[in-house]
Amino acid sequence: MDIPQDWKYGTLENLCSLKQDSCMPCDSGLNVYVGLEHIESGRFFVKSFGKPDQVVSSKNRFAINDVLYGKLRPYLDKATIMEVDGICSTDIIVLTPKNRIPPIFVVGLLHTDEFIQYAKQTTNGVNHPRTSWASLREFPIQIPPLSDQQKIAAVLFKIQQAIEIQESIIEKMRELKKSTLHHVFTHGLRGEKLKETEIGPIPNSWLIRKIGAIGKIVTGTTPPTKHKEYYEGGHNQFIAPNDIGKTTRIYSTEKKITDKGLEVSRILPNESICFVCIGSTIGKVGITVEEKATTNQQINAVIVNDDYDPYFVTYLMDYKSEYIASFTSPSPVPILSKGKFEEIKIMLSSDMEEQQEIARVLMTIDQKIDLHTAKKSTLQDLFKTLLNKLMTGEIRVNDLDIDVSEVSA
Repeated sequence: MDIPQDWKYGTLENLCSLKQDSCMPCDSGLNVYVGLEHIESGRFFVKSFGKPDQVVSSKNRFAINDVLYGKLRPYLDKATIMEVDGICSTDIIVLTPKNRIPPIFVVGLLHTDEFIQYAKQTTNGVNHPRTSWASLREFPIQIPPLSDQQKIAAVLFKIQQAIEIQESIIEKMRELKKSTLHHVFTHGLRGEKLKETEIGPIPNSWLIRKIGAIGKIVTGTTPPTKHKEYYEGGHNQFIAPNDIGKTTRIYSTEKKITDKGLEVSRILPNESICFVCIGSTIGKVGITVEEKATTNQQINAVIVNDDYDPYFVTYLMDYKSEYIASFTSPSPVPILSKGKFEEIKIMLSSDMEEQQEIARVLMTIDQKIDLHTAKKSTLQDLFKTLLNKLMTGEIRVNDLDIDVSEVSA
């Protein structure tokens, strides 16, 4: 691909150099440690750290504005800019930008699809594939003038900031939801005195009921996958554990099932409560939003009676998920059988209006979470698209008036 006239060809080594400064954690004189576990895939900055006294053996030293790159399993896309001095794992390469090149420009390049594919091809080892600076430094790049580098970095930084703002809002809303769940399912909404029960204090008018008494319990099944007519071209939800927990409402599923597949499945109506009862994710809860759906055998669904608001019960089971999951039979694969699930006792408001009020309060919080999650997803898509186009000159920034003060080295 042709590049702009004022750009030039080069390699990664033209942008940054390898820093080789090893030390023992106890002798570093620093209080920040970064391991691969602290670097999130695709992110520009580290949000959590370890402590040097938690690790042993020689580590690499880094400084503010150095770029850390995870050389183990490069497909994990771990590259970040450091805002503090510290030490890091030897599975992390420390790079120092040259000639006032913005660190965000360097780390942006390391997150491009082209670089990730290149790095994957340079790995050695089967179980623990690693790349090396000797290979990465030869990565061919197109280098814009410094002013363009700064503008590209500023654009990427602004979008990263916007993503982080959405994440902060989502985190705060989830904390609000957690505290609200605790309050409404401990105290209710009527200011009643509490009474002690076998499952803890509950409002005086609330009742204790077995899960099996509040509705029909349906254990899912998986139609034989050898019958392609059950799956190919399907448009109905086929719910698996991985589809539950992202949001309270189950909006989408990885797999779809056809009408013929539904005919040999256990069909769930809209507003059926799905609770994962087999596997490592026991306790995940969600509610269906389609007129017809089905689940696999890892899920028990509750189709509640008319005495109960399905969203109230969904939020209640979410709040009590750890308690419900505690009845799991000990085995290599955790299982909460349908029989045990039906016998578990939970507390319920006896007042339908109170149930609906509680559900509305929590649904409002969920709608906020869903809104900001969608905004975050849109920003992430925009970021990925812009990142690859800016780094290749397909989108130019040279004529844009952009404040670069936050990204200038």
